[in-house]
Amino acid sequence: MPYLRASKRKWILVGLLVGLVIIGTFFVSLWIQKPRRPQTTHAEASIPLPAPETRGTVSVEEAISRRRSIREYSKQPLTLRELSQLLWAAQGITEHKWKLRAAPSAGATYPIEVYVVVGEDDVVGLSPGVYQYIPDGHELRLLFLGDVRDQLSSASLGQAWVAQAPVDLVITAVYERTTMRYGDRGVRYVHMEAGHVAENIYLEATALNLGTVAVGAFEDEEVQKVLGLPGDHKPLYVMPVGHI
Repeated sequence: MPYLRASKRKWILVGLLVGLVIIGTFFVSLWIQKPRRPQTTHAEASIPLPAPETRGTVSVEEAISRRRSIREYSKQPLTLRELSQLLWAAQGITEHKWKLRAAPSAGATYPIEVYVVVGEDDVVGLSPGVYQYIPDGHELRLLFLGDVRDQLSSASLGQAWVAQAPVDLVITAVYERTTMRYGDRGVRYVHMEAGHVAENIYLEATALNLGTVAVGAFEDEEVQKVLGLPGDHKPLYVMPVGHI
């Protein structure tokens, strides 16, 4: 009887080990198959942006009057200050106690994330690559290096201005931040907010004598792949920007 009990314990241990091996193999295979962000050739880094100007020489009325969709750009690079102003207008913090932003958001849920695609020698002092705008701190976070404007243009159904502009601003949304509070109605609120952000970019670009255009024709999953976006960051706009 003691022998049988020892033998039984032995087979129980063997069964447990086999089970652990099977479970471990399953999770390793999931990890290998998981889509990954394109590899960066540079450690993730934060780039502080120049402080935004809150007073300008162009009135709101003039900016509205002059606003147009521009699809042709000169080869003049943007300055970091110009890029700073555009990003601040899109999602910059305008009230620091409550972290309120330049564009209104339903319930201050802030589902919008803005990404910046920079070409070679197209923003003074900034390497070509894909960056994420971080409103809290008014800075850029480098995601990976490399000029992916051609790939983004292909994902945008071949629209040439996406590849030709020195910078493409990609407006994305994390719907769950808003729908967790407002349910399905929150989807509408997210789309309204994205429109506010895009119009702010249009008006700021006009005030800076830059041109931009709102691009909505693209393959969502391809844009996500090109930028290495998390699965819940859904692209809503691609906005090329450049000097005119």
